[in-house]
Amino acid sequence: MSSSERRGAPRPANVLVVDDEDDIRELLELTLLRMGLGVECAANVAEAQALLDAHEFDLCLTDMRLPDGDGLQLVRRIAGSGMDLPVAVITAHGSTENAVAALKAGAFDYVSKPLSLEQLRTLVKSALSLPQKQAVGRRSGHSLLGESPAIEQVRAMIGKLARSQAPVYISGESGSGKELAARLVHENGARHEKPFVPVNCGAIPENLVESEFFGYRKGAFTGADADREGFFHAANGGTLFLDEVGDLPLAMQVKLLRAIQEKRVRKVGATSEDPVDVRIICATHQSLQKLVEQGRFRQDLYYRLAVIELRMPPLRECREDIPALAAAVLERLSGEGASAAARLTKPAVDALVAYDFPGNVRELENILERAIALSGTDDISAEDLQLAPQIAPEEPAAPNAKWPLQEYLDRVEREAILEALDKTRFNRTAAAKLLGITFRALRYRMERLGIN
Repeated sequence: MSSSERRGAPRPANVLVVDDEDDIRELLELTLLRMGLGVECAANVAEAQALLDAHEFDLCLTDMRLPDGDGLQLVRRIAGSGMDLPVAVITAHGSTENAVAALKAGAFDYVSKPLSLEQLRTLVKSALSLPQKQAVGRRSGHSLLGESPAIEQVRAMIGKLARSQAPVYISGESGSGKELAARLVHENGARHEKPFVPVNCGAIPENLVESEFFGYRKGAFTGADADREGFFHAANGGTLFLDEVGDLPLAMQVKLLRAIQEKRVRKVGATSEDPVDVRIICATHQSLQKLVEQGRFRQDLYYRLAVIELRMPPLRECREDIPALAAAVLERLSGEGASAAARLTKPAVDALVAYDFPGNVRELENILERAIALSGTDDISAEDLQLAPQIAPEEPAAPNAKWPLQEYLDRVEREAILEALDKTRFNRTAAAKLLGITFRALRYRMERLGIN
């Protein structure tokens, strides 16, 4: 019987504790016994491996430094064995490198010395509440469509990340599904019953960032008429998704780093800090590494956020998935009052598969929504799609060629508008302000370029 199957049985979960210090081992054993858990103890790697061979466990809690090796050996052995066994590592205080190494090796989470029993209990409860392994997306209405190798790789990676508490950095172009991936990591992990709080970092005015993230006390500033919780409080116990994290001001990056390290936040105007238990997932269409090199993003924060990177492939790398994705989008749109029988003709499908989709899945949705409105029949033709012209592969001109001039200008304008819309979550008023044009001008340009 597997450990995940035994979690539903009436007997208490069993924890393996590995630490060479008698007092720490006894403290951990006593704490776990008081939580109603079964405990087996080992003082070194060899004893731990013998116990793993002889028994099944629901959680392994190991010190990093051991007389005959280190906790990473156990992490790697368990991760490579296929056992459904979360491993939490005890690290020295302030040893960020060890914590990151453990998470990258496959550890569920870590706790620092001196041990905080409150954090330890939270970690143990979270590890023991991990859901059974299943196909990504089966737990909720969210799903990751596609059977291409790139999407299969993403799906497998999400499954691994869901069984860890490691901070995740999701990279990818605008519209490639970064928020969907973050939701799937959350929904298939131990925090699935707790809140998932998405935050668009680029849409928050700089003077409000701190109060939005950490909350504020009544009277902290003009207009603060009552106490208010921040994003960290709202996501407590769950996941905080920081979209476009590269847009955070440097001053806020310092405070975010401290909140992540200390797992505590201070409301604006407060004199004390509040403990928070939040998993951080961040995303950006920019390169965080390049932002670090340019001095626009703190290197220490980068290393804390980008422990594990998940790359979302652009749609042009998953062309074989486009017909299925388009069919799913049409089915969803039909449920929203559009033509119930809307379908793509063969030339329309071929045109979509050949198109490069600079706006990725979000652009595909916009194209199909517009096509349904424009099509006079149930069949959507290639002409109804109104795809932006592309330079054919056999032409000698490079994809970024500046001729014909109008096509080049349209391409640049289209990319700028799509980026502004993505940053503002398709709030056209905010996008127009970001672009420095009027709302009416933006609407005209979107209509001319076929952006809906």
